[in-house]
Amino acid sequence: PADDFRAQLELGLAHAAFGGQKFSDAEKRYRRVLETYGASDAAPEAQYWAGVAKYKGTNDPGALKATADAFKQRFKDSTWAKKASVWG
Repeated sequence: PADDFRAQLELGLAHAAFGGQKFSDAEKRYRRVLETYGASDAAPEAQYWAGVAKYKGTNDPGALKATADAFKQRFKDSTWAKKASVWG
């Protein structure tokens, strides 16, 4: 489906920004995937990486805890929630 394809493209752009150490831009892009394509398979991954990007950009470990807490509300049964659970 077109929306799933777009979500994956947006996720790829976010990963590229992250890889280029443009953490603020990466976080914004991950959050856009989460907001625009929240029902897609890319959304849980975007939620995870948005938290990591925020942490990398600010060195605030609270960003990781907030991400783990967010997974308790949304996508709690996803693989990405399991990965983030160590931060909670």
